[in-house]
Amino acid sequence: MPTTHLLYLHGFRSSPQSAKATLMAQHLARHHPEVHWWCPQLPPSPRAAMELVRQGIADWPHARMAVVGSSLGGYYASWVAQQARCASVLLNPAVDPARDLVRYIGEQSAWHDPSQRFYFRPEYVDELRALDTRGLPPAGPEFAIIAKGDELLDWREMVARYPHAKLLLLEGSDHGLSDFAAHLPAVLEFLGLAAAAA
Repeated sequence: MPTTHLLYLHGFRSSPQSAKATLMAQHLARHHPEVHWWCPQLPPSPRAAMELVRQGIADWPHARMAVVGSSLGGYYASWVAQQARCASVLLNPAVDPARDLVRYIGEQSAWHDPSQRFYFRPEYVDELRALDTRGLPPAGPEFAIIAKGDELLDWREMVARYPHAKLLLLEGSDHGLSDFAAHLPAVLEFLGLAAAAA
């Protein structure tokens, strides 16, 4: 069944203006205007971010929805998929952000608009830990796109985290998947949206 509701979760310091989110939004608007697309600006608090998402998808048909997440958004996407029992697409997903983001405690600037600043508080690390779904079986189909060229996250750790996922392992690329346009057709096929994509 084709996806009718699609949630996109951006990464740490990122925004709905990310290149991947923008590319997906433009493609859906052009080829699949019937799909309900939502890419919210996530607050820095993981608990607040997931509460925003939980409220936003409360009325969505879980059997026909999917979530796409990049980096920290991929970590969040696995939590959302567990809650909604839905399909997920994981783009260089963070595996243990509670470990990795400790060094970012303090004031941070937004990637797409450095004038926008936020404070990553120490308690957010515990909030991240509370969202960890490692050890749980997948709640729905998973598709992971993982780049060996990721300069921030260890591709081996990502691959090991998602043993049941359909896997597209890229020999090069980078953390932001700057070649995402080349892989968008595979994402659309996974979401059941490839037929009318031409």
